[in-house]
Amino acid sequence: MTNSSNWNFAGRLVARLGPNSQLIDAATRRTLAAADLQRSIAGFGASLLSSGLKQGDHVLLGCNLSVSGAVAYLGTMYAGLVAVPVDERTLATSAGKLITATGARAVWTETGCVSDCDGVIDLQGDLANASSLIAPPASCEPCDLAALMATSGSTGIPRFVMVSHENLIANTEAVIRSQHLGADERAMLVLPLSYCFGASLLHSHLYKGGSVVLDRRFMFPDKVLRSVAEFACTTFAGVPTVYNVLLRRSNLRKMDFPNLRRFLQAGGALASERIDEMRATFPGVGFYVMYGQTEATARISCLAPNSWEKKHGSVGRPLDNLTVSIVDEEGNALGPEEIGELLVKGPSICGGYWNDPEESSRVFGNGWLHTGDLARQDPDGYLWIEGRKGAFLKVRGTRVSLAEIEGRVAALPGVFECGACATDHHEAGDALMLMVVAEPEARIDAEEIRRSLPAHWTVDSIRLVSELPKTATGKLVRSSLLDWARNGHAAIG
Repeated sequence: MTNSSNWNFAGRLVARLGPNSQLIDAATRRTLAAADLQRSIAGFGASLLSSGLKQGDHVLLGCNLSVSGAVAYLGTMYAGLVAVPVDERTLATSAGKLITATGARAVWTETGCVSDCDGVIDLQGDLANASSLIAPPASCEPCDLAALMATSGSTGIPRFVMVSHENLIANTEAVIRSQHLGADERAMLVLPLSYCFGASLLHSHLYKGGSVVLDRRFMFPDKVLRSVAEFACTTFAGVPTVYNVLLRRSNLRKMDFPNLRRFLQAGGALASERIDEMRATFPGVGFYVMYGQTEATARISCLAPNSWEKKHGSVGRPLDNLTVSIVDEEGNALGPEEIGELLVKGPSICGGYWNDPEESSRVFGNGWLHTGDLARQDPDGYLWIEGRKGAFLKVRGTRVSLAEIEGRVAALPGVFECGACATDHHEAGDALMLMVVAEPEARIDAEEIRRSLPAHWTVDSIRLVSELPKTATGKLVRSSLLDWARNGHAAIG
């Protein structure tokens, strides 16, 4: 259904579906086998074009974690249109703003029309069956836009990253190599398709000829775990929040997953103690720690399971088609173990932000992605993320990383998670406010926490909270910590 000279990513993916490939909705049991999946993707694309859209038009997709949502996302790219996946609930409340922000010519939702905007085509329902035409994928060049992916902003309308067909092909193929995926893989996907990590899992497993199980019921984690076992999943992927929930609020330790081969973790740092728990609970399952950004299509580096003992805390080596550089504030390259901003170059680095040339020039300058992350690279080539530019405070003239503080506190007995932020202090300038989530039935000793930190890191208060403010994809919303802490959470020390 495609040829090697056509760079259409979805077309290449469809051509690589294996005889046993399936897309499965765990909640509804709806299943599309390989031939039906090919027809559905091609049919959805044909239906979009028959509505009056032309190649290159942007289509805003209200993507639930469902078979229809996945088909819509892939079918849009198959037709040579630009997929703009967003959460359907967000689309329902912010359609006009999203249309303006993305230049969308059409809006598709699984459950109903929401745009109500002049000149915008409204589409709804399962369009995969609206056309039986098995057409070849649209002809695309490497630099043609395939998707606009939202950055993981915590509030407001996010920026949208321009992802090309070449970006998707390059990153997907590198991810497959880094995880040693085979054609018999079956992934459990609980992450949104509008999130680059979730989309990457869909891409890699189908592109390799495997299968994907979609389960949107993670608010009931045991249901998802039963699906992992029932559907013989070989891969499970999650952000730190997902693994924290599994370790605290599920029957993970009482269940058996004989087919599981790998856990994948990205989307922020998961405490080493939690990774050790996962590894000890499932010693025969590889735990892959990964690092990435939407601006790099998805993945930037991967720490293989056999490197954990020697390199725990690292995010691994860069993917094999990427080049990295650590630079100082003047842009000068730094040597091994020196901390500076991480820059990345390669075929999966995206073309910039849609309709934002100023920010694109700043972040994607001179062909390099300026990640905004502070990192070091050891002599063996492994990357270590040391913090985020701006995620620091100055205590008595000393620059302190909030990420380092959180990691130290989270490693203490009885502490499950920690969020740190700065608050004004009459002597120190900045002082620390710590929000601590305790292990079940654990007693938190505020003085023990204070003693674990250097004396000059002035701690203003420590507050016990039941959870930390997180984005929909599980990332800490640091800007909300002060309000969160002061809203009914008394200080314990």
